[in-house]
Amino acid sequence: MEKRAGGILLHVTSLESDYGIGDLGPGAYRFVDFLAESGQAYWQILPLSPTDPAFGNSPYNSISAFACSPLLISPEKMVEGGWLAEGDVHPLPDFPRESVDYPVVMEYKRKLFDKAYERLSQRPDKKSEFLEFCNKQNSWLDDFALFVALKNVYAQQSWDSWPPEFRDRNPDALTDFKRKNQIAIEKIKFLQYLFYCQWFALRAYCRAKGVNIIGDMPIYVNFDSADVWTHPGLFKLKKNKKPEFVAGVPPDHFSRTGQRWGNPVYDWNALKKSGYRWWIERVRHKLKLLDWIRIDHFRGFIAYWEIPEKGKTAQTGRWVKGPGSDFFGVLTQSFSNLPIIAEDLGVITPDVTEVMDRFGLPGMRVLLFAFNGDMATHPYLPEQYISNCVAYTGTHDNNTVQGWFQTEATVKEKQNLTEYLGGDINTSDIHWALIRVLIGSKANTVIIPAQDILGLGADARMNTPATVEHNWQWRLPETALNKSISQRLGEFTRASGRA
Repeated sequence: MEKRAGGILLHVTSLESDYGIGDLGPGAYRFVDFLAESGQAYWQILPLSPTDPAFGNSPYNSISAFACSPLLISPEKMVEGGWLAEGDVHPLPDFPRESVDYPVVMEYKRKLFDKAYERLSQRPDKKSEFLEFCNKQNSWLDDFALFVALKNVYAQQSWDSWPPEFRDRNPDALTDFKRKNQIAIEKIKFLQYLFYCQWFALRAYCRAKGVNIIGDMPIYVNFDSADVWTHPGLFKLKKNKKPEFVAGVPPDHFSRTGQRWGNPVYDWNALKKSGYRWWIERVRHKLKLLDWIRIDHFRGFIAYWEIPEKGKTAQTGRWVKGPGSDFFGVLTQSFSNLPIIAEDLGVITPDVTEVMDRFGLPGMRVLLFAFNGDMATHPYLPEQYISNCVAYTGTHDNNTVQGWFQTEATVKEKQNLTEYLGGDINTSDIHWALIRVLIGSKANTVIIPAQDILGLGADARMNTPATVEHNWQWRLPETALNKSISQRLGEFTRASGRA
């Protein structure tokens, strides 16, 4: 990210589509066209991981660090690829246009996937291609498909509640289960194959248009995941396979008791003995899908807050030293460069900054955070940015600019903002005022959420942390990203030397 450039944050689920959820179909290609026409070099998305209704369909809570969500598979592209007939996708349920109704989408697409899988045996050329895919991805795909099949048999129970022979991965028991559930396991793999076919076609289109994809990777994984079930020795677990410690952050001015996330923490000593092999494979896998990776909670590599599993709040935790430079030194030996963005928001200690500087990793700046303190020295004001950073108006966890200004900003913040912008402001156009300021900053990379480009209010925010309802559902209004908006964004981009 050495050149000045800009981009848009918009998750795949938020794209336009007739099928209840954004997907890898025509709406994605139209969005890439919009990016190119607007002079944007980056498309930032959230994790592509499978989502779970039990976790509010959050892409940050998944059963796999490697698999991708079948819900993102495009029905139109399945028709184009010969997996479905045109009549198979109709009639459509009464999908809402500007939000995702996950239960309805899941049931609708399940039926399509059943029909597509039935055609696999009728297409020997594609069957051969599918088997080749399975062979190339077998380092994670076999265990993932087996894990999902077992969860389906055991009514979605957490893997530590399965019969001991499956919980502890008894080889004979697993071999027998695979033999008895061959079709179910193959179908799970088939959906990953369909996703990959559509994803790599879209990624090739992005490259042809000069658009790079930035993806998100949470530092931690869920306990109830194929990763922990397959590699329990890489996590701090008890003899009964339940977590001994869980992750979180300590109490601060945002939360008196801190945050107890509940993810199992890594056994970094065990990971180091393996040469960090699982992490290297995770990064390598992501870089096949993405151009850049934003790692959430980057500071956890330097020191992490470890909470005893029995502790009801994060107050019982303690700081534990992470792998730090040793880990990133090994990564640099495996990759010619590290296209990693460090999520370094919040309270960051000098040792975190030291590692980022040593390995040249850009951090983040969020403009909406800039107006609540000393306007002469606030680190999130554009005047304080370094060039090697990625600057945002807000992220998926923030309110939109308009939503923040209308419902969250204090009187003092509004006063600071007014003074910063040089006098009275047009509140209906405040989002463009901040976009213009951000694009003009010396940050090499600027990413604007699509909601801010459209000037949408709080109803359009993607996620409200610490809440479980009405998140991850927002979708683009139909034809919202029009030529007029493209021209305005393009003008700002070119004027700032980012095109």
